[in-house]
Amino acid sequence: MAPHPVVEYTSEASWAMVEDKFSPFAKETLSKLIAFFEDEILPAVNVAHAQIPTDPVTRWKTVIPIVAELKEKARKLGLWNLFLSKAHYPEYGVPLTNLEYAVMAEILGRAGPIGPEAMNCSAPDTGNMGKLFSHFVLARYGSPEQQKKWLVPLLNGDIRSAFAMTEKHVASSDATNIRTSIRREGDEIVINGHKWWISGAGDPRTKLHLVLGKSDPTNKDSYHQQSIVIVPADTPGVKVIRPMHVFGYDDAPEGHCEIIYENVRVPLSNLILGWGRGFEIIQGRLGPGRIHHCMRSIGAAQASLDLMLQRVTDPSRKTFGKYLYEHGTVVADIAKSRAEIEGARLLVYSAALQIDKYKAKGALKEIGIAKFVVPSMALQVIDRAIQSFGAEGVCQDTELAGRWAGLRTLRIADGPDAVHIQQVGQRELKRVPQLVKKTTEMKKKEKDLMLKAGLKAHL
Repeated sequence: MAPHPVVEYTSEASWAMVEDKFSPFAKETLSKLIAFFEDEILPAVNVAHAQIPTDPVTRWKTVIPIVAELKEKARKLGLWNLFLSKAHYPEYGVPLTNLEYAVMAEILGRAGPIGPEAMNCSAPDTGNMGKLFSHFVLARYGSPEQQKKWLVPLLNGDIRSAFAMTEKHVASSDATNIRTSIRREGDEIVINGHKWWISGAGDPRTKLHLVLGKSDPTNKDSYHQQSIVIVPADTPGVKVIRPMHVFGYDDAPEGHCEIIYENVRVPLSNLILGWGRGFEIIQGRLGPGRIHHCMRSIGAAQASLDLMLQRVTDPSRKTFGKYLYEHGTVVADIAKSRAEIEGARLLVYSAALQIDKYKAKGALKEIGIAKFVVPSMALQVIDRAIQSFGAEGVCQDTELAGRWAGLRTLRIADGPDAVHIQQVGQRELKRVPQLVKKTTEMKKKEKDLMLKAGLKAHL
C-alpha cells in the first residue's frame, strides 16, 4: 500500500505517530487538500501577489481575483472551514479534530496567507493573534441572532472580520491595561478608544470589528472589567487612520490598521456573552488558534528549507569551483533545520492532542511552550535559508524576506515570548513541593537501605 502523500511534506516518522488518530474522513480530506494545494494553490501564489495593485489607494479596495476563484473551487470540493472542529462546535464545525487539522495547517502554511484563505481558514478570522478571532468567538459565545447575522456570512466566506484589542498608548500585552471605554447609554453601547495593529481592518470585505474595552473599570477584579462588542465596520465614528507596516510590508489588502473609535454607538444586542466577560472570551479562544498558527509557521519553515536545499545544490550557483553545500557549515545548517522542524512539529502535535482530549485549559503548558518555541525555530530556519541566497534572500524576489517579517512579528503578537516563557516557568515552579516530597521519601528509603547494608553514605 502506497504511503499517504502527506509524508512528502512532513516525514514518515511524524505521520506514523498520528496516522492511527486520523479518521477515514480526515485521511481522505488531507489527500484532497494536498492535491488541491499542488494543482491549484501553489501555481496561484505569485499570480495573487501580482494582482494586488501597487497604487496606494486601490490596493486597499481590491479583492484578489484568483483567490476568489480558488475559494469557489475549494468550497465545491468540501475543503472549507476545516479549522472549526465539530467536536467543539457541533452546529457549525466539520468532523476534524485539532490534531487532524494541525497537519493540514502545516501544508497550507507553505503558501503563505493565500493557502489558508483559499479554504476560508485564513488567520484573520480563525481565532488567534489579535486579528484571528471571530469564527471561534461567535461560534462559542455568540447569541443565535449574532450567529445568524455575522457568523453565517463569515462561514460562507462572504465577509471578513477584525479583532480590536491592541492599543497605542498602553502595554497591551497585559489586557487589563486596555483603556477603550465601553459604556451603556439607554438602549445603546457607546465605544471610545484608540487601537492599532488591528489586522484585517483594511480589507474591503471586513464588515465587523470585535472590540475589547473596559466596561467596569472600578471592578475590584481586574479580569472582569472588560467586555467585547460587535461593531459594524461602517458604523459612524469608526475611523481607520492608516495601515501599519511590518518591516516595510503593509500586507494589503487586509493590513494591520490604526483605528479610532469616537462615540461609536451600537445596540445593546451587540454585546457578546455579557458584561465583564471579555477576558473570559479572549482566553477561551486562544488554544486552537495558537496551534493553527504554529503549524502554519512550521509549514513556512519547511518550505524555506526546501528552497535552501535547491539553492545550495544548484550547479549555476557554484563558488570557487564548489557547490554551496560544500562550503563551511551549510550541511550542518541543513541538519539543524531538519532536526528543529521535526522537534517543533511533534511538540505542536502533542499540544493539539491535549486540546482534543482535555480542551484548551488542559493543554496550557503545551500550548505555551509551542507558542514561544515554534516562531523562534521557524525564524532560525528561514534565516539560514536567507543566508544561502545571499542578497536575493532579503529582497522581494523570493518569499523568504516576507516570511521572516511575518514570523518575527509572531514573537510579539498574541502575547510576547517573555509572557509565555514566564507562564511556563511559573507552572514548572508549582511542581517543587511535590518534587521535594518525593525526594525526601526517596532519601529516607536510601538511608534505610544503607543502615540495613551496614554502609555509611559518603555524601
